[in-house]
Amino acid sequence: QVQLVESGGGLVQAGGSLTLSCAPSGRTFSNYDMAWFRQAPGTEREFVAAISWSGSSIYYGDSVKGRFTISRGNAKNTISLQMNSLKSEDTAVYYCAAPHSVAAVPSDHKEYDYWGQGTQVTVSA
Repeated sequence: QVQLVESGGGLVQAGGSLTLSCAPSGRTFSNYDMAWFRQAPGTEREFVAAISWSGSSIYYGDSVKGRFTISRGNAKNTISLQMNSLKSEDTAVYYCAAPHSVAAVPSDHKEYDYWGQGTQVTVSA
């Protein structure tokens, strides 16, 4: 069974930093695009960041540009999300996602077929 497992969420004060990680099991995603999305209560799932299989193409949602950094591990099978200058509006459940093949529109959650269970990030004011 293919699974994506997120880790690294928690409670942090505004202005602080957190790093999320995503590791797959059941198959390798080293040759696939991967992404982070988030969802706060009562809102739709929001695109955060995406990275191509090679790491050469990276995309960010407007609300996180300049503050968050997505990267792939050395074996390219894991991804991380370094989150700096966190704001209360960053509070959400963060999900790791991967497509069956290529995400034609990296920011569209419908392009992704595999999802993790999510990790909670709470930023206190």
